[in-house]
Amino acid sequence: MTEMKYKRNFCIVAHIDHGKSTLSDRLIQKAKIIDDRKMMNQILDNMDIERERGITIKSQAVTIPYHAKDGHDYELNFVDTPGHVDFSYEVSRAIASCEGALLLIDATQGVESQTVSNMYMALEHDLTMVPVINKIDLASADIESCKHQIDNELGLDSADAMCVSAKTGEGIDELLEAIVTKFPAPTGDPNGKLAALIFDCHYDVYRGVVVHVRVMEGRLKTGDLIKMMSTNTQYKVEQCGIFKINYEETGVLEAGDVGYIISGLKTVSDVKVGDTITSVEGGVDEPLPGFKEVKPVVYSSIYPMDSNDYEELKDSMEKLKLNDASLIYEKDNSLALGNGFRCGFLGLLHLEIIQERLERDFDQAVIFTAPSVRYLLHLQNGEDMYIDNPSEYPQGRIKDAEEPYIKASIITPSEFLGSIMALCTEKRGVQTNMQYLDTKRVELTYEMPLSEVLFDFYDRLKSYSRGYASFDYEVTGYRATDLVKVDILLNGKIVDALSLLTFRQNAVDRARKVCERLKNEISRQQFKVAIQGAIGGQIIARETVNPVRKDVLAKCYGGDITRKRKLLEKQKEGKKRMKMIGDVELPQSAFLAVLKENDDQ
Repeated sequence: MTEMKYKRNFCIVAHIDHGKSTLSDRLIQKAKIIDDRKMMNQILDNMDIERERGITIKSQAVTIPYHAKDGHDYELNFVDTPGHVDFSYEVSRAIASCEGALLLIDATQGVESQTVSNMYMALEHDLTMVPVINKIDLASADIESCKHQIDNELGLDSADAMCVSAKTGEGIDELLEAIVTKFPAPTGDPNGKLAALIFDCHYDVYRGVVVHVRVMEGRLKTGDLIKMMSTNTQYKVEQCGIFKINYEETGVLEAGDVGYIISGLKTVSDVKVGDTITSVEGGVDEPLPGFKEVKPVVYSSIYPMDSNDYEELKDSMEKLKLNDASLIYEKDNSLALGNGFRCGFLGLLHLEIIQERLERDFDQAVIFTAPSVRYLLHLQNGEDMYIDNPSEYPQGRIKDAEEPYIKASIITPSEFLGSIMALCTEKRGVQTNMQYLDTKRVELTYEMPLSEVLFDFYDRLKSYSRGYASFDYEVTGYRATDLVKVDILLNGKIVDALSLLTFRQNAVDRARKVCERLKNEISRQQFKVAIQGAIGGQIIARETVNPVRKDVLAKCYGGDITRKRKLLEKQKEGKKRMKMIGDVELPQSAFLAVLKENDDQ
């Protein structure tokens, strides 16, 4: 075993697209823990979606051996973190398992909103920070401006900043040396009581659940009896070791080590990220601080395109759940779409990832209903209830309602300030702060409802700012709102799958858009089809699909008007009778058109 003073635990925190995965590739390549022929880009991102989109969804860990200039061999435990705001709790647990953090900044983009929020998260855990300026090989790199931002915005010393190019490998040797010299060695007593932090876990088809741990105190060996403190369940350690891309069994993990445990767990749901592992005999009494249950913030229902595929979808959801503990789902039913599932997600990106994985990994053709948030309703009888599904809305029994609010932080070049402020105000945002970071960039802080961010906010923010604005948010709590349920009626019958909960002033606009899209999708019938949006009994939007009609006057050339009128009246009666017995078939394409547009209108 390596002595504790020759161990270093560190992570890389950065905004999306600042080159985190590429930098980890270079560090792994330098350490030669994988053959050059097996080396590929984004080596730690093992999902296709991660590679294509260039994002890290699942955090990974890897132990890198390094021979320093002082002649000693060091063991560098690198914990990779997801960059997206949806996974901020996982980032916080990964940070808690380290002593140092490389704060990665793109030389062409400068400091962005998640750079700032991730830095504060690292500082809360007392991590030593080393700023790293990446992409210095690009022609548009502005290193001096980045150093100025490090001094002024982040309050760090730009003299400590390392300049690297993760793509070409320039400056990587100096960076490895800085990790050894600037980051502190881990603390903890290998002979003390066992306390290990779970910072992640994943499902392996052959081994079951592999738990990623950082041992804070004590020692953990194969064969030990351990327990998870939040669930109080006991397990026997079947195998433990460190990550060297593949698993390397060591049989023991000591204080300061980052590694894995395999103990016969069958599903990821049994493991809570942030939980503490201790020994059954003579373990610690208090768990490590910072643990919390991850709660979903966005809800949507999933239905199979063909109702016969329900069982297959059910199997696919169970397999997905094995790998993703933050996915929460329960059975759901709709008159229009049949059996399906009501799911909870960490955010919109999480929803998109689940949708892509269902379609790619499991070949499922699915329909997602419009995403919604969880509302808190105060009923007239004094009870409180949370709802996220429009079908559960207790019409007429509500005293008042509350919706979740977020604190949004937007960093944008100042030339786009006007249009972005107008967008936030339109989305019911209230500005709480505005700070000029330098002559060109502004940080805006808004308090706004989470439900407003779900629809077209990202797209419009990016198009207004030509892609330069960055957005970060955290859920702050609930506030009063004027909530209504909008029903969509087809010939007077409610289509339950298209119902939505929304703020009263947005209701007319949302209902009108749905009606317009349905009008384009529904084929013409022999009778007039009315598409309506309603709040209770009040119609707020309407579109009409005109009937297909035969020209009954074709045989009347000239002649008396009464004869023509008689034929038209007869036709009208027939249409009316047909409407009473006629049913409008709503094609699946209509649902897809409405719901797809709802996602990105």
